[in-house]
Amino acid sequence: MPVTLSQLSRREFLKRAALAGSVAAFAPASYAGLFGKSRDRHTFAFFSDPHVAADAALKNSGVNMADHLAACVRELAAWPVKPAAVIVNGDLTFKFGLPEDYATFGKLISSVRALAPLHLTLGNHDERGNFWKAFPRDATKLKSVPQKQAAIFSSARANWFLLDSLELTDITPGELGVAQLDWLNTELAARPDQPAIIVAHHNLSNLVGIPGLKDSAALEELFARHRQVKAFVFGHTHHWHVETHASGVQLINLPPTGYVFEQGRPSGWVRCTLTRDGAEFELRSLDGKHPEHAQVKKVSWRADEA
Repeated sequence: MPVTLSQLSRREFLKRAALAGSVAAFAPASYAGLFGKSRDRHTFAFFSDPHVAADAALKNSGVNMADHLAACVRELAAWPVKPAAVIVNGDLTFKFGLPEDYATFGKLISSVRALAPLHLTLGNHDERGNFWKAFPRDATKLKSVPQKQAAIFSSARANWFLLDSLELTDITPGELGVAQLDWLNTELAARPDQPAIIVAHHNLSNLVGIPGLKDSAALEELFARHRQVKAFVFGHTHHWHVETHASGVQLINLPPTGYVFEQGRPSGWVRCTLTRDGAEFELRSLDGKHPEHAQVKKVSWRADEA
């Protein structure tokens, strides 16, 4: 269930920041720098799997998730240009999607809205009802697919399709469902001339050992049917990786902003810059000494004709 939170004006942002108090990710002295930068309409930022808990001091696997998310937000704010949009791709909360978890997450992520529109999707550690209540004034609840409220936004070089793969809270696998897949098929058919990037929390089930989308095969059929689909971006596995699907679609596995499953893997965020015939995906590791920090994966889009 993607929710789009529009970029805030300077006045509205400062008002909200004051109300948020000390839990906000920025010190007041740093606010001014958020508003004077130019925007790169081809650059996007991805966060995934922040797993924020109500208690901002809580740690899991030796990681303070709130501190990690705040650090990612600060680094994005220090980037030389504003991104066109920021996408947080699921598992916003620690485990069960409690109201208090969303309250803390909302305060930590609020500063991003001074930079760009913010798109939120849900993972298997989110809870729809509590999420909707957490963002009642901002949420645009699209009724395209009942209980699977997918969204589309367009940029200069691609159309972005944000999907809902949450099936049950705190149950590992995900599912898109027949209705959402039918909707995606229709919307892709209506937009054949622009590259399409599909974003969902869960991985394809045959990629890694972690259970992913139950209906992966049906999504892969859409990859084959719609040649304008160029990339599938997902999280869930807590593992930074880029590879090419058998269809030619680029598979972008986002790292977690929170904790990793495998010791030694990087956590952080990803910069995506679209080119005329592909994209660059850069890992921004929170550990600046990690061997993969600032690693750039340059990918080329598959041809429109097989």
